[in-house]
Amino acid sequence: MCRSFLERPVERHVLERALALAIHAPSAGNTQGWAFFVLEGDETESFWQQEADSSWLAHPSHPGLLKAPVIVLPLASRARYLERYAEPDKQAAGARGVEDWAVPYWLVDTAFATMLLLLGATQEGLGALFFALRKPATTLLADLGVPPEWEPLGAVALGWPSPDDKPSLSAYRPRKDLAQVVHRGRWGGQ
Repeated sequence: MCRSFLERPVERHVLERALALAIHAPSAGNTQGWAFFVLEGDETESFWQQEADSSWLAHPSHPGLLKAPVIVLPLASRARYLERYAEPDKQAAGARGVEDWAVPYWLVDTAFATMLLLLGATQEGLGALFFALRKPATTLLADLGVPPEWEPLGAVALGWPSPDDKPSLSAYRPRKDLAQVVHRGRWGGQ
């Protein structure tokens, strides 16, 4: 995850290739109930003014993050999944209302697509950071003209990584090895 960017725009074809990879994510019922709202140039400054706390903007912990030339908002639509699973070929699944979904696949699928966006950005040589929105996004989304059915998962800052980008302290935590995360036959068993 990159937290410091160069003040250099991302060429449209580079960004399009990264976004194009995202649409190949798996999707329950092939619903593809995700969307990506792309903010570039001056639109990113407006995003920060609406999204960030004024105290953080005055003294950002990662000032290079504010230089990201692209902010992508991954959006999920629950309504698309409810509509899709009301269609004849999916009625046997029995997922008619939100309460019928053991797992909210509109969020899962959008997260899959966002992961592919992050991988696509890396493949293009871009730096990327997925981060949580700090404020309710209702006003931001309304200002952008996003229909109310769409909910954001967070935001992705994209751009050319700055050479002075420093990893967060979390990056120094060791990765768990395979034996710590893979369980076979019985939890904790061999």
